[in-house]
Amino acid sequence: MAMLLQPLWTFVLGHAPLLRSPFFPVLFSLCVYLSFCLPFLLLDALSTRWAWVLRYKLQPQSSVSWSSVRRCLALTLYNHLVFIFPLTVLHWYLRPVHLTEEAPPLPRLLAQVLVCLLLFDFQSFAWHLLHHRVPWLYRTFHKVHHTYTSTSALTAEYSGTWETLSLGLFAAANPLLLGCHPLTELAFFVVNIWLSVEDHCGYDLPWATHRLVPLGLYGGARHHDLHHLKSKCNFAPYFTHWDRLAGTLQSLQFLGPISS
Repeated sequence: MAMLLQPLWTFVLGHAPLLRSPFFPVLFSLCVYLSFCLPFLLLDALSTRWAWVLRYKLQPQSSVSWSSVRRCLALTLYNHLVFIFPLTVLHWYLRPVHLTEEAPPLPRLLAQVLVCLLLFDFQSFAWHLLHHRVPWLYRTFHKVHHTYTSTSALTAEYSGTWETLSLGLFAAANPLLLGCHPLTELAFFVVNIWLSVEDHCGYDLPWATHRLVPLGLYGGARHHDLHHLKSKCNFAPYFTHWDRLAGTLQSLQFLGPISS
């Protein structure tokens, strides 16, 4: 099964100097994040003109201003350059990148990506619930992320330094704890960034992840947009089981019309 991923991994190894560079983690994170945000920014621009786009918007009465886009981009770049980049340089110095020649088996990659997502979901849920239940933590660290009650793609990383570093630490530590192959690590980062952007995109699209995962196991944009609006429910970023166990799971049909 490793042969299925070997051509891809061989191609990636062709860029080994870039992968070993201290600049790679920040460049990779920013490029993937902004690439995933772009389609939703296009939808935001079209939603003011085309009714068929507006019908999928979770809060159709709201719109995304260019000033909010600039503020979100500025804070994202600031956090990456001022805080994340120095830490990645320190990590690069203390733990040089090791690139094995063989690709991981596909089943192992998929299983470890799922486990990383489940771990991150639990860690984020616990962090998030704590920062809502303790007023000082909310005011000091998490309130910045709730600046916008109507979500849009770029609000995914509109966070203060502590929140950015905490969630970044969870995401970076989980592949290391599981001993993941570098390709598995990259795959997890890509999936995690996509799900975070989709969570905040502000649209309930026909192909959204929560429509693909059965039995209501995945919350997605509908649940997270409701969290930004109501603030006292849906604390897990992706899956619904932790909120269901904690009694904090709510969905649109139980709350009636949304108003800002």
